[in-house]
Amino acid sequence: MTTTTSGRARRKPGTGPAAGYYRIEVRPARSFASFRTQDVGKKGGLERIAGHRESGSWDTQAWLVSKDHAHVNDKNELVIDNAQECQALKKAISGKITLVEGGIFRARPAKNIPETSKPTPAMKRAQTANIKKAQAARKKKV
Repeated sequence: MTTTTSGRARRKPGTGPAAGYYRIEVRPARSFASFRTQDVGKKGGLERIAGHRESGSWDTQAWLVSKDHAHVNDKNELVIDNAQECQALKKAISGKITLVEGGIFRARPAKNIPETSKPTPAMKRAQTANIKKAQAARKKKV
């Protein structure tokens, strides 16, 4: 049995009219090896796409905002209607969210620490504090 094609090309993700989310790209997908999606807040509102680098570190690649909770203004900028989602995105994104094509937008990350400078001194302090907490908890059990 053979199948025939109708001549239509595959749509790019997020560009079709039936897509339920606006996609806000923060970092290029090519710098990641695999991805995970996480709900932030209530289910179906705001989602974070986390990318896993080959070096082993994780970072935010994109955000998905429900079309029920956001709209596009006259300047082709994405405006978040839900106050809680807007606050969460303000901590993760700096500057304006501008349209690329269809339902895909682009923004800058709030903090952009290069991989070569990680772990930062704050990360090292947090790691040693967590190790000390784990050691203390282990001593209490014994």
